[in-house]
Amino acid sequence: MTMHPAPMSDFRMPEDAAAARAVADAVTANVEQVLRGKTEAVRLALSCLLAGGHLLIEDLPGTGKTSLAKALATSIGGISQRIQFTPDLLPTDITGVSVWDPERRVFDFRPGPVFANVVVADEINRASPKTQSALLEVMEEDQVTIDGQAHRVPSPFLVVATQNPIDLEGTYRLPEAQLDRFLMRISLGHPDLAVEEEILTGRASAAVPVLRAVTSPEQIDRVRRTVATIHTAPEIARYIATIADGTRRHDALRLGVSTRGSLALLRAAQAHAVCAGRHYVVPDDVKATAAAVLTHRLVVAAQAEVRGVTAAAVLAEVLETVRVPTPVAAGRT
Repeated sequence: MTMHPAPMSDFRMPEDAAAARAVADAVTANVEQVLRGKTEAVRLALSCLLAGGHLLIEDLPGTGKTSLAKALATSIGGISQRIQFTPDLLPTDITGVSVWDPERRVFDFRPGPVFANVVVADEINRASPKTQSALLEVMEEDQVTIDGQAHRVPSPFLVVATQNPIDLEGTYRLPEAQLDRFLMRISLGHPDLAVEEEILTGRASAAVPVLRAVTSPEQIDRVRRTVATIHTAPEIARYIATIADGTRRHDALRLGVSTRGSLALLRAAQAHAVCAGRHYVVPDDVKATAAAVLTHRLVVAAQAEVRGVTAAAVLAEVLETVRVPTPVAAGRT
């Protein structure tokens, strides 16, 4: 596989990519004021936003899931809402409801908390499947339909859902078809010893930082449009397709990556490239986002699961065996 070098004039970083990187750096630095030592997770969450997707954060309690979601919401300005998912939560508690106005003799629509730029859905697996579906429908359509009337949510629109993978009593597992609505699934994990000591020392000697917006919804929309223009060489597209095909052929998987998953990986790689200030995708963008985009779309076969095989391990094996396109030639053909 040959990738021909581009003229040197093509190596200049376009102004829109440089501006997009400035926004990404500002948001990342802002979020890291409250979430220390998690630069990679913050960058992935930001890439998810810029790619126009939705984010699922799956981790143990106390690792900063809600902190990341709220800090991201504050950093981009606009409207943010938080919904605590519980077993008695109703679909209308999310989407809103039509209320009869006896004076005007009409139904007025009262928007629910989903009408925001960033919606934090805490412990999404604690609500009933019917309520989960109400949120997931909005995620897919960017609108709510009540009594035959469509109501569009603001732009940009990002759902950051959290769930605890350990405490499963009284929860409703998200099926694969609903997990597929999330562009990325990430985990934060505990900070290392040095970072945790720094957190404890800082909290003991100073107040918790109060974040402010460092960009605007309009600027995020502009960056999203830049992401859509990011150049992807045919070799990169073939690389992504080969990864997807490798998961479909793997004996340990009952379900591999769909074409929707391949497209999701492409979008995420484009957003990751923008965060790095590039106007083209390189293989490292694909590898950096592959686990977050693909693992929750894979279903391990029962026999392999008994042996302790995980989706993450299978994907790592596929990435190891798929040939990386070289030379990259700055991602341009």
